[in-house]
Amino acid sequence: LHEKPFAGVNGSGKHNNWSITVPGMNLLDPGDTPRDNLQFLIFLAAVIKAVDEYQDLLRATVANPGNDHRLGADEAPPIISMFVGDELQAILEAIASDSEYVAPAQSKMDLGVDVLPKFPKDNTDRNRTSPFAFTGNKFEFRMPGSSMNIADANTVINTAVAKELKGYADELEQAQDFDSAVVALIKRTIRDHKRIIFNGNGYSSEWEAEAERRGLYNLRNAIDALPAFISEKNVALFHDMGVLSKAEVYSRYEVEIEHYSKVLHIEAQTMLEMARKQLIPAACKFAGDMAAAMNAKQAAFPGLRCKAESKILQTVSAQTDAMSDAADALSAEVAKADNTSGSMERAQLYHSHVIPAMDALRAAADAAELLCGRSYWPLPTYSKILYYV
Repeated sequence: LHEKPFAGVNGSGKHNNWSITVPGMNLLDPGDTPRDNLQFLIFLAAVIKAVDEYQDLLRATVANPGNDHRLGADEAPPIISMFVGDELQAILEAIASDSEYVAPAQSKMDLGVDVLPKFPKDNTDRNRTSPFAFTGNKFEFRMPGSSMNIADANTVINTAVAKELKGYADELEQAQDFDSAVVALIKRTIRDHKRIIFNGNGYSSEWEAEAERRGLYNLRNAIDALPAFISEKNVALFHDMGVLSKAEVYSRYEVEIEHYSKVLHIEAQTMLEMARKQLIPAACKFAGDMAAAMNAKQAAFPGLRCKAESKILQTVSAQTDAMSDAADALSAEVAKADNTSGSMERAQLYHSHVIPAMDALRAAADAAELLCGRSYWPLPTYSKILYYV
């Protein structure tokens, strides 16, 4: 269930489909009548505002060591943005700018309360790079890693949207003209929070630069993301909505930080066990057999160069030394991290020192795997797992 078990190959995540329903009705269904559209748009606006205001907290709910290999690495983007589709985005922009909406059939509509346009439930989501996508009558949050519990993400989405809806209700209950107040509220929300809407390629370097220009968070790893749990505004969200007390929020934050270090500790120790008891002995056995074969050939034919055997022997011996040195370095970094008292300081050492040491050992082992004979290697090889027919 590791999110990213293979280098250079997309990892495993899960998609969390989320909507708001009351008996017999999905409040994120665009509906078939103008009045339904207005209801849909106010709930859509609440979700847009919630995701924009609490994007850092939502990102923190999917932060763990395994998911770091996906988010901001070779796969899913670490930036929270929302895909709504071209047609719905055009409607939202028209509402925010008080301009005419041009439908796909090129028919113009005034966006007054009585003639809000009817649009399809799903204009087909072809953008698989968006982490938070509207897919017809629900949102699909695609950032959770395969090993993660979606309860954390759903708790944040539910609480943040509830907070925005509460604010909307407080405002609209005082309105003299309800429909006009709703339209004004939708317009204001879209104008203030449209930066979170992005329908383009979320994997591109251009989007990363554009997201920075928009002021969106780019929290590339768990150590950067997890402190969002205890930021003042996020603690206030949970407290004010009666979901978690300040002490409970801090407790969960500490649990996540300790979990980060413990997972990496287990992975590092497992890696050391595999390297020292399986991979280094395998490489040594292969090198020993290669040397014995070379000596036997030269004994049978004095002066025989054995160039191939000599090159392989030297390379494998160097890679075996590299594995041994990398294992020693990793062991030292793990000990240093484990002897650190503060939970965040320990997690930071695991992130900044232990992970690079693990990468170095992994690189040496991968290089040795390419040369050692298949019968010597004690683990399934990439070629066997991914490419063998």
